[in-house]
Amino acid sequence: MADSDVSTVIETPFDAALSERYLVYALSTITARSLPDVRDGLKPVHRRLLWAMRLLRLDPAGAYKKSARVVGDVIGKYHPHGDQSVYDAMVRLAQDFALRYPLVDGQGNFGNIDGDNAAAYRYTEARLTVVAMQLMTGLDEGTVDFRPTYNGEEEEPEVFPGLFPNLLANGASGIAVGMATSIPPHNVGELIDAAERLIDDPKVDDRVLMQFVKGPDFPTGGVLVDDEDVIARAYVSGRGSFRLRAKVEKISEKGGGWHLLVSEIPYGVQKAKLIEEIAGLIADKKLPILADVRDESDEQVRLVLEPRARTVDPDLLLESLFRLTDLEIRFPLNLNVLDATRTPGVMSLKEALAAWLSFQIDVLVRRSQVRIGKIDDRIELLDGFLVAYLNLDRVIEIIRTEDEPKAVMMAEFSLTDRQAEAILNMRLRSLRKLEEMEIAKERAALAKEREDLAKLIESPARQRTRLKRDLQALKDKFGDPRRTQIEAAAVAREIDWSAMIEKEPITVILSQRGWIRAMKGHLALDQVEDLKWREGDGPFIHFHAQTTDRLALFASNGRVYTLAGDKLPSARGFGEPVRLLIDLDAEVDIVQLSTIRPDMKLLLASSDGKGFVATADSTLAETRKGKQLVNVRPGSRVAVVRPIPANADAVAVVGENRKLLVFPLSELPELARGQGVTLQRYRDGGLSDIIAFALADGLSWALGGETGRMRTETDLTPWRAARGAAGRMPPIGFPRSNRFA
Repeated sequence: MADSDVSTVIETPFDAALSERYLVYALSTITARSLPDVRDGLKPVHRRLLWAMRLLRLDPAGAYKKSARVVGDVIGKYHPHGDQSVYDAMVRLAQDFALRYPLVDGQGNFGNIDGDNAAAYRYTEARLTVVAMQLMTGLDEGTVDFRPTYNGEEEEPEVFPGLFPNLLANGASGIAVGMATSIPPHNVGELIDAAERLIDDPKVDDRVLMQFVKGPDFPTGGVLVDDEDVIARAYVSGRGSFRLRAKVEKISEKGGGWHLLVSEIPYGVQKAKLIEEIAGLIADKKLPILADVRDESDEQVRLVLEPRARTVDPDLLLESLFRLTDLEIRFPLNLNVLDATRTPGVMSLKEALAAWLSFQIDVLVRRSQVRIGKIDDRIELLDGFLVAYLNLDRVIEIIRTEDEPKAVMMAEFSLTDRQAEAILNMRLRSLRKLEEMEIAKERAALAKEREDLAKLIESPARQRTRLKRDLQALKDKFGDPRRTQIEAAAVAREIDWSAMIEKEPITVILSQRGWIRAMKGHLALDQVEDLKWREGDGPFIHFHAQTTDRLALFASNGRVYTLAGDKLPSARGFGEPVRLLIDLDAEVDIVQLSTIRPDMKLLLASSDGKGFVATADSTLAETRKGKQLVNVRPGSRVAVVRPIPANADAVAVVGENRKLLVFPLSELPELARGQGVTLQRYRDGGLSDIIAFALADGLSWALGGETGRMRTETDLTPWRAARGAAGRMPPIGFPRSNRFA
């Protein structure tokens, strides 16, 4: 490296350099990309889009132009970013389901409420809306400052001065670095009423303004179901969220039937995805009281929801849909904006309105000052014209005879340079008597206007009165009825789905290779064994249950999975592999499958002699992946899962070494998840079987064979010891399988 190059290198700690550069990036993202300005409610990309369209003369009454032309001008002159991001911003400004008061009038495919994307910008056309023109009113009147564009070749306004409360009327959303904004749209009429109240009383309480601004007013309508207090707290703090529901009504049919009609969906929800979500509930049988969903929409949303039967409770179906689908959403409020000094901060409703009104007062004063300057310039010229008419013959003589008529006129009639130049530039056709009267009349009108403007600038009271008058005219022009209804409603309650399932007896059958099926009715043992099985397969676990039951499947790796009795495969054929219903690895064995009763407790033991007691609630898992219930150590597995009888007070455990140990059940902990405690000590081998029983009834086991006879040992004193002991050889006649059952 040359010496000259070395001299330009600045040594600095890496963390300091990284921190400094990241801070610059973060500030750029916050102030120049993601957060809207409280004065006009626009981000830079939106402001540059509208400005470029204005320069292209895309007025509401004019012709449309290709969106590609607009995007090209924006990224070429003002906004050096990707064309797709600019076009996406433009598309949103044109969507009447995204903006309460659209700023772009689009022609062509600009997307729809189903979630379909807009056509490419070479196919669509656009022009400005009346609202956008209102927002830019006054740009040519010196009301706001202009700044150079990124390359210094053009100029762009720092903010739009027009009298339209765009920030709150159309809302905004964005994610910056370390902060975000989310502002719902509102009704212009309500905002103007609140603004007029704030003009009359700047110290008015936030909650008083809530008498005018009832809450968000979304372009897609819907029903706001929060109560007034929740809504007010959100607007006072600038942060909160609103519960928004679809507009749903019950439609009665001939013959006593009925269906639900959805005519408005929550803001930001794509209709196609909502239908897909509801259809998924029906297909997965997660909402058994709903039979069908149909989309009959045209320009208006129309979704028809058919109940399973006319006897279904409509309120119950609605509650279920609100809880399980996006027919009810939460829309966040985070009124984080840039103030007049470009400083980000969260504002309340009152603060946002006050900042906007303060800006509009500044615009009014600046417009008046600029107008006074123009009036003074015009009056100066008119005074010169009057002098010329009063001395018309002499002026004509000077122009005809003098080599430097300008200087002579300035000296003889005490004219300024501008006045003399204007007289010399007058057309001959203007030299008529009527023109003198018109000039005098114009001068008098301008003098009166200047006097009024001077009073306006000097009087804050006049400024407030003028602003209120302009606001009322704005309300008359853009005010419209509220679209979003406000009806307080309770949060959708938890639904007991088992109460909706028709209770029927079934026999659950699990094969040795993991195929599961449910047969209607309660079959006897010999009937199960006579069923057809796949080659090399046979019965493993079978028991009686109900369609309303929940079943727990315990795997050797310690995970437990929940199956619903009404969703088990039918007994046609061989059933289905249970691994299709849950995420169970192929190398993991199934230890137990049983019905879960609310009050039951289970005894769980692993092959290394660890165990504990689990409740029914701890075995329930709501996802396909199940949940970890037993923490097994490497090399060990879950060996036994048994229900604990209600009268049990003792535990018997037998090891692979045929040592039997009996100890009190109270010595086992009750855990929601864990490894458990040591049940029995082994020098070699591990646990073979474990059972809980009532000590007073004795310990029973089958004698084997087909007789079905049982043996009961009532005197268990030789085998009773503390938990964790080695135990002793079992009584004579204990099964060679080392299993209690």
